[in-house]
Amino acid sequence: MRVRVKGDKGFITIKGIGNASGASRYEWEKEIPVEEVKELLLICEPGVIDKTRYLVKVGEFTFEVDEFYGDNEGLTVAEVELPDENAAFERPDWLGEEVTGDPRYYNSMLMKNPFKNWK
Repeated sequence: MRVRVKGDKGFITIKGIGNASGASRYEWEKEIPVEEVKELLLICEPGVIDKTRYLVKVGEFTFEVDEFYGDNEGLTVAEVELPDENAAFERPDWLGEEVTGDPRYYNSMLMKNPFKNWK
């Protein structure tokens, strides 16, 4: 589960367990009042993921590129939503190593074992 404030809106997101490849999982999101986000944050596990998200259009798809700060400074991750996990897409030159299914890159894991601790 994730709660967050984006601009002047609050959101709650429930993410299911990923499939065997890690490329697909159920996700449900709903807008909620910012005050409810603040209340829910009081009972969540401690930790904050500090990042800027950029939307980068490549061909017919948009990549969500996250640049991390704080304990995850130096990590940049790109994600693209595809209609199915076998869909073909244009791979831009700047796209690096494939990390789909690697739990180290999940936001929940980046709070527990931040990028600064990886060696």
